[in-house]
Amino acid sequence: MKKLLAALALVLSASSVVAQSWPSKTVTLVVPFPPGGSTDTLARALAPGPQSKLGQSFIVDNKAGATGAIGAAQVKRSPPDGYTFMVTSLGPLVIAPHLLKNVTYDPIKDFDPLTVAVQAPNVLVVPANSPHNTVADVIAFEKANPGKMTFASSGNGSSDHLTVELFWAQTGTGGVHVPYKGGAPAISDLLGGQVDASFQNVNAVLQHIRSGKLKALAVTGDKRSDVLPNVPTLGEAGVKGVDVYSWQAVVGPKGLPADVKAKMHDALVAALNDPKLKQQFVALGFEIVANTPEQFAAFEQRESARWKQLIDARKITAD
Repeated sequence: MKKLLAALALVLSASSVVAQSWPSKTVTLVVPFPPGGSTDTLARALAPGPQSKLGQSFIVDNKAGATGAIGAAQVKRSPPDGYTFMVTSLGPLVIAPHLLKNVTYDPIKDFDPLTVAVQAPNVLVVPANSPHNTVADVIAFEKANPGKMTFASSGNGSSDHLTVELFWAQTGTGGVHVPYKGGAPAISDLLGGQVDASFQNVNAVLQHIRSGKLKALAVTGDKRSDVLPNVPTLGEAGVKGVDVYSWQAVVGPKGLPADVKAKMHDALVAALNDPKLKQQFVALGFEIVANTPEQFAAFEQRESARWKQLIDARKITAD
């Protein structure tokens, strides 16, 4: 018994020393997507904050593939010592596990949640020359012409794809889903009129809405977007149950020392609330969340259950 207590004391002492000295080397922020997207942009904007506050380098490492599952699996396998974290969108955490076969991680069991950093609603957009000017126009057209109206997305199982599936389910309508390999080609064809509509992240199409190249018919948030104050929510337009936010968050491998987790969370929240960084993200249409690990964990479980139900009910696949 004495040996067991002594060993336990040694482990606790070692853990305390690690936490007190952390970080003593470079910290890696794994982004499970290619450079240039919203999640990568967030990670690179966030890194200088903890770096300054904690006195060590924070670098971004892009590990793309399998809609984020490859990078997520790498973080799962990393030691929970505070030197590897993942900055990710909702996809790898609450969508991919229900959509892809042979996912090698469990988002709830294999990661420690730190914080949901930012969120942004999607926005229903159509080309400038579209005959549709309201959500009611879209619903009326779809009911009169089932399976004719085309909706672009950045890929099967993406937030914009699931949003249109939810929209169809809630309105009793249907159309044609046109998946692209990423948001950029989807938006390009939308601008060119090759597709009829899309539910895109506000930040991805804001410049095109402001320039008049796209018409914004409604946002998917539970309130109007600060950057699109004249655009109604879907709820205001009469469509209930389609409150959808695309969000980015930070997690670590399961088993982070409590002190390390607390220090990293504090550094992330401080960075997100920095006036310059906050203004930068708000101007793009993001809302700062910066919640607690406990709030994030509860939110993640709700989101996972919601998207699993939709994916199963609509028989959505990654193919």
